[in-house]
Amino acid sequence: MTSNSYLKALDIARESSWFKSSHSNDATGAACISVAALANSVAVRDSKQHNGPAFISPAAAWTAFIHEVRSGRWPA
Repeated sequence: MTSNSYLKALDIARESSWFKSSHSNDATGAACISVAALANSVAVRDSKQHNGPAFISPAAAWTAFIHEVRSGRWPA
C-alpha cells in the first residue's frame, strides 16, 4: 500500500459512519472500539480517540475474525 492510498483509506475511515461495539460501556478507561463498514473493508478504532488511527481490514478477514471470537476459539 502506498502512502497516498494509506492516507486515502484513513480519510475514508474518518468520514464513515461509526458504531460503537455493543459490548462497550461508558466506564472511565474502558477498552471500547468503534467499527465502520467501508466498501470492501472494515475500519476499527479506539472509540475514545475519534481522530486517532484506524485499523483497516479486508471485510472477509474481519468476518472470519468475528466468527472465531463468537465460536469461542479465539483467543486460544
